[in-house]
Amino acid sequence: MKNIRKLAMSAALGATALAPVAVHAQTTAPSTYVNAPLAKPVAVAQPRNGHCGIFQTCATTKIGLGKGDFMIRLSAVGVLPEDRDSRVWANGAPLAGTRIKTTNQVMPELTFEYFLTDNISLDLIATSTRHEVAAEGGAVGGKLDVGSAWVLPPTVTVAWHFRPHKRLNPYVGVGGTFMWFHNMNAANNGLTSKLNSGFTGGPSINAGVDYQLVGNWFFNFDVKQMFVRMHAWAENSNESVHVTAHDSLDPTVVSAGIAYRF
Repeated sequence: MKNIRKLAMSAALGATALAPVAVHAQTTAPSTYVNAPLAKPVAVAQPRNGHCGIFQTCATTKIGLGKGDFMIRLSAVGVLPEDRDSRVWANGAPLAGTRIKTTNQVMPELTFEYFLTDNISLDLIATSTRHEVAAEGGAVGGKLDVGSAWVLPPTVTVAWHFRPHKRLNPYVGVGGTFMWFHNMNAANNGLTSKLNSGFTGGPSINAGVDYQLVGNWFFNFDVKQMFVRMHAWAENSNESVHVTAHDSLDPTVVSAGIAYRF
């Protein structure tokens, strides 16, 4: 009986001694598992003073193109005359096998475009290119320099845009081209001293794509096919020889440039 009381007393004293350790373990151990506070979502960076820079894409920047947008585009344009179906007459007699050849040219081009709806835009191109004109084959033999002329071909196009309000927006269009020939100079070849051409025009079709680079800046690539027939005439110094030429210029016009939306 005495031994039992001693054993019970020893167990009680041992439990009393271990209790602070257990309590300490229970109060300190959970502290290693305390969850860290959740991080707040990172806010979109805002321009200083609430102003979006001209070369910035901000939260307020409209993506893609749509109704009411107005753009001015500066491009490098290549004008590539096709010279289809050329015919030449001298003093009213046809020169069999003789045709007109017009050189290619690269110049800057300015385009103004306004979006009537999200899908439909109206644009006007303005440029002027200088071309050398020659006659070749048939009665002239190899190649005879005729002269040079500047061409002003304002073109109005109505285009349908497939992906309004998207960064990449392809389109197709139809329009009309009007051509004025100015500053025409006859070649000093002893055969022609005067060179002239009438006003002309014709339909055009085109296809292209706009891509939004940053902010309101866009890259544009465009290909136009124009269907235009030229009527020109030349004379020698004493007007004894009168040459008339009809030429389907039908130029292919390729342009690439940068546009800004207002």
